[in-house]
Amino acid sequence: MSKIIDSISDIISFYDVFILDQWGVMHDGYKGYDYAINSVEKLIRENKKLIIISNSSKRKISSIGRLKSLGFDKNHFIEVMTSGEMIWKELTTSIQNYGNNLKHCFHIFDSSKEDGSEFRDGLEKFNFVTNINEANFILACAPFENTEPLDYIPLLKDALVMNLVMFCANPDFITIEKKNNKNMFCMGTIADLYEHMGGKVVILGKPSEEIYTESCKNIEDLNKSKIVAIGDSLDHDILGANNFKIDSVLISTGIHKDLFKNGLEIGLYKIKNSKKWNFTPTYICQNFSI
Repeated sequence: MSKIIDSISDIISFYDVFILDQWGVMHDGYKGYDYAINSVEKLIRENKKLIIISNSSKRKISSIGRLKSLGFDKNHFIEVMTSGEMIWKELTTSIQNYGNNLKHCFHIFDSSKEDGSEFRDGLEKFNFVTNINEANFILACAPFENTEPLDYIPLLKDALVMNLVMFCANPDFITIEKKNNKNMFCMGTIADLYEHMGGKVVILGKPSEEIYTESCKNIEDLNKSKIVAIGDSLDHDILGANNFKIDSVLISTGIHKDLFKNGLEIGLYKIKNSKKWNFTPTYICQNFSI
């Protein structure tokens, strides 16, 4: 039974560990929300443990490095984990689990971004190819510049014929474009398309349980009834929390804002009666405020 709350203050006494999503919860891509910065500081004063779990294709060191410019103190978080970090670790330590001699990588990334190719640092054992027909696996980080999901169909058809496994570093379906506040597709949309075509996809970010387990591994005497996840995506934050068997808070002003344009109660009704989702958040709140 989902409950609508006014702020995180309504539930602060129920939990010891707060798992936070970044974009749409803590910041807008440019700067941290003032209310989120205040909430983090309040939770720290209350001796709560804070963890960031992000479906970012970037390495965790990149996310940690950005916290100061966004207005947050990195020392307030006992762990910062990204889906990109999970995939990078999998490629460096466990690639052999997915087949023999997987050395030739077709890398999907945005070359117009200055950090687009930085993900390859530490992956020098792989040969990065520009022709899908020369590859024996795919690393999907971010959409190529100026592309739409349908543009990937020919590439995915070739990959399917060769039975290539796709490692998806960002499982999100959509994100909010910083410039115009509109939703734009992420790599998770392409991975989902490939999977529906019959392709093999590896996802270790939200909603997979693995990223939660990794993020909480240093918490002694882990009590899941004392953990709550706060995020703005039903498909990733809320389903991920359900998979990890912890409570969740859905932020209504994020990527699902259109669901709630007529009020939180109506938005909740739509979720409960949707064929798309067979799960609900524990709580719904307008934003990550205290």
